[in-house]
Amino acid sequence: QVQLVESGGGLVQPGGSLRLSCAASRSIFGISVMGWYRQAPGKQRELVATISRGGSTNYADSVKGRFTISRDNAKNTVNLQMNSLKPEDTAVYYCNTPLPRPAYDSWGQGTQVTVSS
Repeated sequence: QVQLVESGGGLVQPGGSLRLSCAASRSIFGISVMGWYRQAPGKQRELVATISRGGSTNYADSVKGRFTISRDNAKNTVNLQMNSLKPEDTAVYYCNTPLPRPAYDSWGQGTQVTVSS
């Protein structure tokens, strides 16, 4: 099992920025796609952004132009830069792969992002 630890969340005002980080317990080099998810209270977990090993990215329409995902394979980290935050971005954010990989079938504790004035 790969352990994933998210960090960097916090309380910010609308329009503010946060940078989230995800640290994996072992190499993510062999995982072609990693992503960031979020889950708001009472809602299902949704995929926010993905990044391939080669750096290709995809974003949900709701965050496109505001969020930037990146990965550092050497450091086994995946990051999410969040700008122009909105109250609707409030959620617990998780990292994981969208691919069906048994070693990644457990979720981390996530990191709380709260956008409020």
